[in-house]
Formats: sequence, C-alpha cells, structure tokens
Amino acid sequence: MEVPKKLVNSVACCADDALAGLVACNPGLRLMRGHRVVLRADLAAIRGRVALLSGGGSGHEPAHAGYIGKGMLTGVVAGAVFTSPAVGSILAAIRAVTQAGAAGTLLIVKNYTGDRLNFGLALERARAEGADVGMVVVGDDSAFAAPKKAGRRGLCGTVLVHKVAGALAEAGASLDEIVKKVSAATKAMGTLGLSLSPCSVPGSKPTFQLADDEMELGLGIHGEAGVRRMKVLPADEAVETMLAHMTDPSNASRLPLSPGASVVLVVNNLGGLSCLELGIVAGAAVRRLESRGVRIARALVGSFMTALEMAGVSLTLMLVDDELVKLIDADTTAMAWPNLAAAPATSQRQELPAPNEGPGTAQHEITKGPGAARVQLVLERVCSTLLDMQDKLNELDRAAGDGDCGHTHARAARAIQEWVRTRPLPAAPAQLLSALADLLLEKMGGSSGVLYGLFLTAAARPLHNGNDLPMWADAMDAGIEAMQRYGGAAPGDRTMLDSLWAAAQALHALRSPGADLLQVLATAVQSAEAAAEATRHMEAGAGRASYISSAQLLQPDPGAVAVAAVLKAVLEGLRS
Repeated sequence: MEVPKKLVNSVACCADDALAGLVACNPGLRLMRGHRVVLRADLAAIRGRVALLSGGGSGHEPAHAGYIGKGMLTGVVAGAVFTSPAVGSILAAIRAVTQAGAAGTLLIVKNYTGDRLNFGLALERARAEGADVGMVVVGDDSAFAAPKKAGRRGLCGTVLVHKVAGALAEAGASLDEIVKKVSAATKAMGTLGLSLSPCSVPGSKPTFQLADDEMELGLGIHGEAGVRRMKVLPADEAVETMLAHMTDPSNASRLPLSPGASVVLVVNNLGGLSCLELGIVAGAAVRRLESRGVRIARALVGSFMTALEMAGVSLTLMLVDDELVKLIDADTTAMAWPNLAAAPATSQRQELPAPNEGPGTAQHEITKGPGAARVQLVLERVCSTLLDMQDKLNELDRAAGDGDCGHTHARAARAIQEWVRTRPLPAAPAQLLSALADLLLEKMGGSSGVLYGLFLTAAARPLHNGNDLPMWADAMDAGIEAMQRYGGAAPGDRTMLDSLWAAAQALHALRSPGADLLQVLATAVQSAEAAAEATRHMEAGAGRASYISSAQLLQPDPGAVAVAAVLKAVLEGLRS
C-alpha cells in the first residue's frame, strides 16, 4: 500500500499552514503568536458574555476553526492532524478570553481520551488561577450496540452543540445555564458514519483498507474501525441501514426516535464524497425519516466535520423543540455555518407546472403502414448498433474525455426504443426528425445530445418542402451548418462533424437525376468510416479532446465513430 499524494508544503507544517490560510482569508479571525490557537478578532465584544472554546486534532476541517464567529465559538485550539492540542495552548486560549472580560468560559470537547485529558488539565490549571471555566464533553456516536467504558465518541453532532451554545452565549445566558441546556441537547442526539474508503494522515498510509465492493458502517472520524463491514448498497438502502442501526432498541447508543418527533438533520460529507452523492443521500434521509413519521425541522447538508479525504457520509439527528430550533436559527457570522433556511425539510414540495407549448408548436401527424414499418426497422437497427458499441465508445472516450460516450449513445438508443414501442411514428420525414430531436434533447444528455438535437432540428426544415432525394442532401447540409454555427467545430477538428461532413459530400450525389439512394448512401457510409478512422491522426481543435496533447490521442474520435456506425445502420435497415 503506497502513501497517498497530498497537496501540502510539508507534513510537519500542514496544520499550521491550514490555519494560516483560513485566517488570511477571514478578517474576523486572528492567530495567537506561539500557539495553534485561533480567536475572534473582536475579543472585546465578548465582555460580559460567556466565551466558548473548542478544538481537537486537525484534519476535520472546517471543524473547528470554521465555526468561530459571533453566535458560535470564541476560539479554537488545534492539534496536529488527528492529535489532541497541547495543554499549554488550551490554557493560553482560556487566559486570552478571561482577560478580555468573558463572564466565564465553556470548553466544548469531543469525547476522545486525549481531548478529555488535555482540555481537562487546562481547565484545572485555569481554575487554579481563578478563572470560571466549565466543560461539556460531546459523545453522539450511535455505532456501538454494547456500552463502551470510554463512552460514545464525539462526532459531527458537536457542530450543533457549538451552534446551540453560541446562540445562548450571544443572548447573555450564564455559564451554568449554557452547560445545563447543552448537556440536555447532547443526550438527545445521535450520529452514525458510513464510509466507502479510508483516509490517510499526510505522510502516512491509509488507516485501513476496503475492497472495491465494500463499505463500512459506524467508523470514527480518525479512521477507527466501524461496527460492520458490508457490501456496497444503493443510497436508499444504505440510509435505511444507518437509520435502523441508530434507532435499534437493542443498541445501547441508540437515539429514541418516535413518530411525531421533530429533529434537526445533518448530512455530513466525511471529506471525499461528491456533492452529487451527498444530495442523493440527503434526499434519501428526508424520505426515510418522513416514512417514520418524523418531522425534519431543519436540514444541513455539506461538509461540517470531515476525516481528511474519506469518501463517506455521516447522519446526525438531534431531537428538538421550538426553543432549540430558535437557537439553531439564530444569526452567526461563523464562515462554515450554512445559510440555513428557517423552514422544515420535506420531500413533498409542490412542483412548478411546466409551461404550455407555444402556439406555433406543430403537432406530429402519425401514420401506419409500409412506410412506418420501414422507419421503425431502421430505428431499431440504429439502436441495437449503438447498444452493442457502448463499451467500445466508452473505451475510445476515456483517452480524450470522461469515458461516457458509449453511455450517452446507449441512453439515446434506449429512449428511442421506448418511444417506438409506446407510440406511432410521425408520418412526414420533417416531423420524424423534429420528434427525434426533441427526444434526444430531453433524454440523451451531454453535448452529444445537444449536437444531435441541433442537427436534426435544422435538417428537418428543408424537408417541410418535400422529401425527394435532393431535399435529403439539403437536409444534411442544413444540419451540419447548424452544428458548426453553434458548436464551433469545423471539419478536421477531430469531432463527430468529420464523419458527418464526409458523408454529406457523398450525399450531394442525390441531387443528380436518377440517383440511386442505396448506392449513394453506401458511398456516404464508406466516406464516413474513412473520416472517422482519419481522426486518429488529427489534432483536436474542439471539444474536451482539444485540451489534451495530440501525442496522447492515439485512437479515433468516439463521436465520429458513432456517427459512421449510425449511418451504416441506416443503410442496413433500408437494405433489409
């Protein structure tokens, strides 16, 4: 197992560099000289109010320094990556806020042995100096079925504790009042993590290994082992598994969740999950909670407490009443707290109706008979060809794009197959091409979908005046002209246009009296195939491939190959 790459200056200084970058970009923050401590720049504003300090090892960004600001934390003490902060630095932070006139200091600590020891010792020393200091230890982990001597681990729920405590402090609550209310909120909270990958401390190998088809349930934010390793599940099933584990009556760390309960939901990216996946998980969590009769008073979705680059997610649920919701909604200037809507989350939002079609939209006439059967046969041949080529096109696209050209064309093929199965085909060629354009624009996706849509829309226009053979040559030229105008490519740019343009030159023979359609089309197919193969030796002038060195482009363009295959399938369909 190799040491993963990291974008750092040095392993030894990465925590300091990260804090320096945060402070450089946020004028409301200040570093304390000689310590890994970040404080509010306006410390004078806390006079007469309780100061809130938190912290722990680095590697969980934006926790905890991202939550410094009016209405949240006063300051943060950071350790090296996944390492508890030094006692001396914690004590220095307590002294700083005490000397600024704070009406007491509350330490908010995640339940890890090192954090409890170091913050606890700093608390005792500060009290010996006469400071009024309290401490709340957050343990919100819902992973373990049997009680652990060390207690529940502190996870992403700590961020909600920051917010509740910060709102209380800003409102002028006393240290004792904050401790009492925050302690009660902590007991009504649960968090569970799920990971698809490990994480790695800079300069070190990953903390554990997962097979390609495995996921781990209940792991900690430092890569500690979870409670169950299982096969990768679809998002809906994974979320249901998480919620079932969190609320299982046999689970000693369960969160009691009854129908009618009101919760704040946090869908937290553990560091390396894509925003797309996070949105899918968030939607699944809302639906699953609603199916249990639970009201989601507020929902936070994003990166709140991470584990470096771990590809995973955690769900946090805090049982809330109206008072807690108001504290969650209270204003804060902390940079990492989201711009949260003061409204419940729900999957039942009413959709906006789609606008009516314009008065000029043509209705496609339908037909049955030999002509329609022939068109259907051609379309089926095109679809089967594209489905058979899916893997080949993906492989070609991996060299120059995102490797999905085959998927995109297969998606179009399946949409056409469904369309042919479920409705009669339009009668006139112009209407057929327009209908295909609409279908591909809606279903195919990607730039290919738009380009095919452009081509077919423009090609349909000359066919409104008739469908004799010369009109088909005009249609091909019109489609290519539209693609060039809006797509920006030209023949020779190593795109799908190369095959189309070569075929169009051959199809000009349709304008000759007595032209034989199948013979001309066969020549056009040969020209398209030759043009597609010739793209192997071209330097890309348009599309994603234009950003890649021509020395790396050793295969023909997948779009050009697809176009040549479509034209050949049309020829085969007509011949049969």
